[in-house]
Amino acid sequence: MTEKKLSQFTAIVLAGDRHENDPVAVDAGVSCKAITPIDGVPMLLRVLDALKKSAFVKTVVLCGPPQASLLDCPELKQKIEDEKLVWLANLDSPSKSVEAAITTIADDEPIFLTTADHALLSSEIVDYFLTKSLHSSSDACVGLVEYATIQKALPEVKRTVIKLRDGGVCGCNLFAFMNNNGRQLIPFWRQVEQSRKRPAQMISGILGVWGVILYLLGKLSLDNALAKVSRRLNLTVKAVLLPYPQAGVDVDTVADRELVEKILKKAD
Repeated sequence: MTEKKLSQFTAIVLAGDRHENDPVAVDAGVSCKAITPIDGVPMLLRVLDALKKSAFVKTVVLCGPPQASLLDCPELKQKIEDEKLVWLANLDSPSKSVEAAITTIADDEPIFLTTADHALLSSEIVDYFLTKSLHSSSDACVGLVEYATIQKALPEVKRTVIKLRDGGVCGCNLFAFMNNNGRQLIPFWRQVEQSRKRPAQMISGILGVWGVILYLLGKLSLDNALAKVSRRLNLTVKAVLLPYPQAGVDVDTVADRELVEKILKKAD
C-alpha cells in the first residue's frame, strides 16, 4: 500500500443516542444529542468541520442521527447532501453501528473512528492523532490524554481516570484501525465502552483477574496493558498520547455541555 493511499482515512462518526431521552438532548429541546447546539452550533457539525479541515480524512460515514433528527437539523441535512457524506441509520449499540459501517468500507482502507459528542475536536487534534497512528507500525491505535494534562489546563473537567503505574490516563473517543487485522479490535472496544465508567471492571473483562490485581496494586503500566491486549487479540495495539487537554473532553451530561460552551467562549 502506498503512503498516499495509507494517509487517506475513512472516518466513521457515531451520532446516535445510547438511550432514549438522552438528558443532554432533553435539556436542549432537541430530538438527538448529536444535534444539540454548543455555543449556537450543533455539536455534530463541529465534529464534521474538524474532519473536513483534516489533511488525512477523505470520506465520512455517519452512523446516525436518526432520519427524523435530520429533518430537525436542516444544516446537517444540507451538509450531508453538499459534501456527499455517507449516512447510515444507527443501530441499537455503538459497536453494532461501527460493524455495520465497516462493511461499507474496503478492507485495505484505514479507518478513523470518533463520536458526535466530541464538541472540542479540531483538525489539529485529528491530524496529530492520525499522523502518530500512521507512524506507529501497529494494527490499531487508541487515543489517550494524560489526566495530568487535563487537570492542569481544565481543572473543572470531571473525567473517568484509568490509574496506571506511569500515571492516570483518560480516553478520547479516538480510534484508528490501520488495516483489516486492526478491525478485530472492535470487540475489545465494545468491552471498553460497556464498562468505561468502571475501570477495574473494564480491566477485568479485558485482561483477567491478574490484570485487575496489577491495576489495584498500581503496577499495571500502559505499555504492559496494551501488550497484554495485543497478545490476547493477536494484533498490535498502541496508544497515542495527545498533548491536547480538550481531546479528553466530551459531552456526556448537561454540565459537560455548559463547561464546553464556557471553554469555547474563553477561546474566542
